[in-house]
Amino acid sequence: MNAVTAGVEHSLSALLGAGAMNAAAPDSPKGLIARYAREIDQEMIDFRRDLHRHPEASNAEFRTTRRVAERLERAGLMPVVGAAGTGLVCDIPGADPLAPVLALRGDLDALPVDDEKDVPYRSSVPRMCHACGHDVHTTVLLGAGLVLARLAAVQALPGPVRLLFQPAEEKIAGARAMIEDGSVKGVARVLALHCDPKIDVGRVGLRVGALTSACDLVKLTVRAVPGEVTGAEPPNVVDAVSALVSDVPAAVSRQLPAGSGASVVWGHVEATSGRRGGAKQRTGTGYLQCTVRCIDERAWDLAEPLFRKAVSSVCALHGVVPELEYTRGVPPVVNEATSIEVLRLATEEVLGATGVATTEQSLGGEDFAWFLREEGVRGAMARLGVRVPGTTRVLDLHQGSFDVDERALGVATRVLAMAALTG
Repeated sequence: MNAVTAGVEHSLSALLGAGAMNAAAPDSPKGLIARYAREIDQEMIDFRRDLHRHPEASNAEFRTTRRVAERLERAGLMPVVGAAGTGLVCDIPGADPLAPVLALRGDLDALPVDDEKDVPYRSSVPRMCHACGHDVHTTVLLGAGLVLARLAAVQALPGPVRLLFQPAEEKIAGARAMIEDGSVKGVARVLALHCDPKIDVGRVGLRVGALTSACDLVKLTVRAVPGEVTGAEPPNVVDAVSALVSDVPAAVSRQLPAGSGASVVWGHVEATSGRRGGAKQRTGTGYLQCTVRCIDERAWDLAEPLFRKAVSSVCALHGVVPELEYTRGVPPVVNEATSIEVLRLATEEVLGATGVATTEQSLGGEDFAWFLREEGVRGAMARLGVRVPGTTRVLDLHQGSFDVDERALGVATRVLAMAALTG
């Protein structure tokens, strides 16, 4: 065990034990957060396990929404469920009702992935699993809300806090739907945590600037041109698809500015080719799906026209006709410096200096980005360490084996609650 790991383990033991936050007076906000969080630690573990056993797809998070709403109501709060029955918003009042609102966000939905784990809380739903940690995000947001509600009852919060329980993140649709519903009206800052299996539990990864990448979704069908041909063999759809897979990414990258980090990742490719009867009549169809990712937002604006141009050129060369469905996805999450400072101070208050880790920009997409593009809204997302210290196996996101060190729940509940006071 290295010095950092040993320090983190010590901090976790102190944090989650009876002597948590020793430096804080028992009746100070910091001391009360420690006490209130400790009192619900086991409840939150049980709550997360229940969500993990009952995952729900994007825009179908009805049970999850009800469970969260019921627990908030028991705490004396008044959550407002979305019109479609998924997602909810809950305000916790502050000392000044006219002060700018600080929002904390968590997402609700699961992924269409089989749960491969042998644990008591294994998913009970075939082909559905919380493989991206949204059960954790939901639970820690709930935990922070419960802690802040108790704190507000005895000591007024500096300003109002809004809990955003967002549906449909995996379909990159939920954030924009909440914005359109007015859920961020009056919000000046929004903060979030996302599970990171590459960071040990007891640490929080922070980065100013771009944290994730822009991500678009593409579906492409190519067909041989109908009709008779003479002379040479008719174009082969299999050859055309092979050329698309190799040539389109190269063409897009070549025409984007250096350092744009463009990446075309093919996720599904199939093709058939042949001719009908004895005539040389072109037949065959190819189906392709991919994501187009860019670490630079300027490159993101150029990616679609360049992708379309490259597809058209390759298809024309091979005599096939493309049908292209290009769905503009999400921009990068760009963390604002002051919001990262809020998260840094909150993390250090909870975990000490060893709790802060640096993190790199990823190629993943995250629709939290849309909140940060709203006029007047600043914010940031941090990466929550969920890896068991010392383990050699990374239980990666979007895999059926994904799981977390459950001590991360207590860490995140405290960090979010403290950030609400710091921000």
